[in-house]
Amino acid sequence: MTTTTEPDLAARLERHRREIHVHCYRMTGSYEDAQDLTQEAFLRAWRRLEAPDGTPVDALRPWLYRIATNVCLDALARRPRTPGPEGTAEITWLQPYPDELLERAAADAADEPEAVVFAKETVELAYLVAVQHLPPRSRAVLILRDVLGWSAKDTAALLEITVAAANSALQRARSMLQERLPERREQWSAEADDAERELVARYVRVSEEHDTEGLVALIREDGAWSMPPEPLLVRGNRQMMECWEQGGWGSAEFGDVRCRVTRANGCPAVAVYVRRPGDDTHRALAIDVLRIEDGLVAEIVTFVPAVFPWFGLPETL
Repeated sequence: MTTTTEPDLAARLERHRREIHVHCYRMTGSYEDAQDLTQEAFLRAWRRLEAPDGTPVDALRPWLYRIATNVCLDALARRPRTPGPEGTAEITWLQPYPDELLERAAADAADEPEAVVFAKETVELAYLVAVQHLPPRSRAVLILRDVLGWSAKDTAALLEITVAAANSALQRARSMLQERLPERREQWSAEADDAERELVARYVRVSEEHDTEGLVALIREDGAWSMPPEPLLVRGNRQMMECWEQGGWGSAEFGDVRCRVTRANGCPAVAVYVRRPGDDTHRALAIDVLRIEDGLVAEIVTFVPAVFPWFGLPETL
C-alpha cells in the first residue's frame, strides 16, 4: 500500500475546493453559504481521513462530492427555505458567482479523468432560481445526475434510496425545472459576442448619462427586475424606470454614476458606482447582472455592494 503524506493529501484535497464550492453554490443559491458549507465538507473529510484505521481514499472527487452533498442536505434541513411563486424575487438569499472563479474551478478540474463540466446553463441565475424551488433531495438528484453525470446507482447509494426512487425523483425534478425556466432559454448566447458587448457598452453609457429613454430602449417591454435580498419584483421596462426614478435615479441629488463591466453566472454584469453631491469619491452602489435575450435586456438582477470583493472590484473609484 502506497503511503500518502499529509502535505500530499492536503494538496490533492485542495485542488477540488473550488469545484466543491460551485457544487454547494448550486445546491443553495448562496455564495456565502457555499463558502461555509465547503469549509464544513473539508473539515468532515479531514476527520474521516484521520480515522484510526488510516484507510486511504483512492477516489477523492466522488468522495468529496458525497460529503459536500450531505453537508448541504443537512444545512437545508436545519434551515429550510421555501421560495414563493414569483421566481427570483422570492429567492431572497440568491447571490451572484463571479465568472472568473467559475473559470478557475473549471481549470482545476480540467486534467482529471472525470472532469466536471461547468456548463453556462447550470450556473445561470435563472437555473439557480428554478432549482431552489425543488425539494433539497430532488435538487441533489438533479445536480448529481444532470450536472455531474453520476449514475442512478451511485446517486441512489449516496442518498440511501433505491435506484427506482432516484430515477423517479429525477423525472419529477426535470419536469418541475422545465416549468420554472424561461421559455426562450435555448436562444441565449453561450458566450459574449460583439452584439452583446455593444449592448452592454450602451447600457453603461446611458446609465452614466442618466438617459432614461435610452435605458428603457435597451430593456424588453416585459423585462423583469429584482434585487435580492429584498422581496421585490418589477415587470415591464417602464415600470422598472418609474421604480428607479422614485429612488432618485437620474436626479441631481442621486449623484454622478460610473460603471465597470464584469461577468457573473455566465452573463454580463455591470458594477455601478455613484458619487453623491458634496463627495469627491465614487462609491460602490450595486452590481446589475443582465440576462440578454433577442438583443435586449430581458432581466436585471441587482445585488448589494457587499458582493464587490468577490469580483475583485474596489469599493471606491
